[in-house]
Amino acid sequence: MALKPNSADGRTRSWVQIFIVFGLCCFFYILGAWQRSGFGKGDSIALEITKHGADCNIIPSLNFETHHAGEVGNVGESEKIKSFQPCPPRYVDYTPCQDQKRAMTFPRDNMIYRERHCPREEEKLHCLVPAPKGYVTPFPWPKSRDYVPYANAPYKALTVEKAIQNWIQYEGNVFRFPGGGTQFPQGADKYIDQLAAVIPITNGTVRTALDTGCIGCELGGILVE
Repeated sequence: MALKPNSADGRTRSWVQIFIVFGLCCFFYILGAWQRSGFGKGDSIALEITKHGADCNIIPSLNFETHHAGEVGNVGESEKIKSFQPCPPRYVDYTPCQDQKRAMTFPRDNMIYRERHCPREEEKLHCLVPAPKGYVTPFPWPKSRDYVPYANAPYKALTVEKAIQNWIQYEGNVFRFPGGGTQFPQGADKYIDQLAAVIPITNGTVRTALDTGCIGCELGGILVE
């Protein structure tokens, strides 16, 4: 004989399930709001470390005076500063440890030729690498973060290779670095503003930021500003 299902028990179970789901939703909502507020356990630990670190005592016995012998300006004949003559003009783009012609002489196995190879002692140049023709004084910070005079690096190949990645643009007589690349299409500054909404960046709690991407250091440059 089949048993007739009890409709009252079914309704009770449904209400219990609804109550459990509603309770879990409320719990995770409150948990997310608490974490977003920046008052998690990790933040409280960092605040305590910052507080105690600010109250450090200076040892009174420390001596900051110089301890080297002799006086500044008394340079012997054998210690005179050496002067170097300019290198020939063909070395205008010379970078000792990243010399492309020298790199191509190394083995291709395991991409060895792509590694950094500095010249041996007998291969080192003892002259001053000349500046490019038309070289001008670089812009002061923070403008130098976003602009570089074209005359100081007169090559446009990178603006073509990276045209769609928003890394570098040629504008008039300067190179402009928009910032952001492909990862931050709106710019690294907008990304940092979003981080500041959930992370206490401006009050000194966060002291270290790891930029693990390959976007040309825009994140670090914006943070420095």
